[in-house]
Amino acid sequence: MARLGVALIGAGMIAKTHVSGLSALQSRCQLRVIVSTRPERAEYLSSIYQGPPPKYTNDLSVVLNDPNIHFAIVATPPNIRIDLIDSLTKAGKHILLEKPVARDLDEATQVVDICYRAKAKLAVLFQHRMWDTTQHANEFVGSGELGKIGLVEIAVPLWRPQSYYDELERGTYARDGGGVLITQAIHTIDLALSLTGPISRLQAMVATSSLHEMESEDFAVAGLHFASGAVGSFVASTASYPHGRESIVLHGEHGSLHLRSAELNVFWRDGSRKDHKSTVEPDGSLESKSVFHKRMIENFLDCIEHGIAPKVSGSDALASHRFIEAIQASSRTGCSVEVI
Repeated sequence: MARLGVALIGAGMIAKTHVSGLSALQSRCQLRVIVSTRPERAEYLSSIYQGPPPKYTNDLSVVLNDPNIHFAIVATPPNIRIDLIDSLTKAGKHILLEKPVARDLDEATQVVDICYRAKAKLAVLFQHRMWDTTQHANEFVGSGELGKIGLVEIAVPLWRPQSYYDELERGTYARDGGGVLITQAIHTIDLALSLTGPISRLQAMVATSSLHEMESEDFAVAGLHFASGAVGSFVASTASYPHGRESIVLHGEHGSLHLRSAELNVFWRDGSRKDHKSTVEPDGSLESKSVFHKRMIENFLDCIEHGIAPKVSGSDALASHRFIEAIQASSRTGCSVEVI
């Protein structure tokens, strides 16, 4: 089968990870064009691609008019997604999209609808789904071995220095759609919901701590009611120093499952335990991030070539946006909110 052509739209922090992942997949796809408003960054990314150097340009029409480009990886800030994706899908390009889908639920729904109407395949890069430990967690939950889940604990204790928010209008509603919820915690939210199923109701508070000067929140907390009948808690922050590890804990009738990136521990009620360690440490390094992005890209290639479902479709990703929207609404009103 001929290699698929791909364009990378955006040259920000995550773009180097995409270039590394694509470099490892040259037998199946070729990076042909990098589009960015920062030519020096795009030139650098082109130079490190381990294949024929792709073109770099700030002109999207180069992608739109190239019949040899089959899909685009969109890694731009969320505020320019709708018109960009509309143009790409009208030109017949499939979309692999960096999270979040957009700045809020309404815009995210528009993006999903645009791709649906254009019959373009859409997948969202929630690479936590590709952790080795995630696969084992899915097996434990799917098998029913834990029994009925009664309590869920979701924690995202992260750190970002003030310099992070001082650059490129990060943490603003106009650019990102919010702070820790939509930019960092959304990965863990997506992964948790894939294990627990939907949330029916929550009550929450969001705030900006005195440790950051930023427009949006660096702290969020919520009490959760799940459609399954379980209850739980959620807390996320970028003011937690030192930088910690995200965790998802599921307490069931027969045991408790603790998922912390590279580690999965299951503690059975009879006193025994089962441990799994990831073959790749999700430590934030380029090497580890490239592995998980490569797996997401491979899944999308299979989606295009063989018609399999993407690991995280656009519709799947809307669940995280509904969760975030409900947390923000609950914080504004001080009341519990039904999650649609």
